[in-house]
Amino acid sequence: MAFIKIQNVVINTNYVAAVRLDCQTISGEKSVSILIANPNVPSLEWETISPNLYQNQWMEFTGEAALALQDYFSSGNNVIDLLPHESSII
Repeated sequence: MAFIKIQNVVINTNYVAAVRLDCQTISGEKSVSILIANPNVPSLEWETISPNLYQNQWMEFTGEAALALQDYFSSGNNVIDLLPHESSII
């Protein structure tokens, strides 16, 4: 389990379901969006959790936060790139 802190938000990476790296806001500003899948369980009975019990929420970050997240989720130390760019193939 890892946590990332971006501005005043701390995210448990176990609950990151998807990341959109190259988004834009309505005003055209670059952004990064993260889909968080939170367990929606009144008592933490992990053995009984099914996929239907997750509440999904998109979080959008702009400015320096978007750049930091893009760097984090583009890093080979954090994410495996299944289709590397041609320039990085030896």
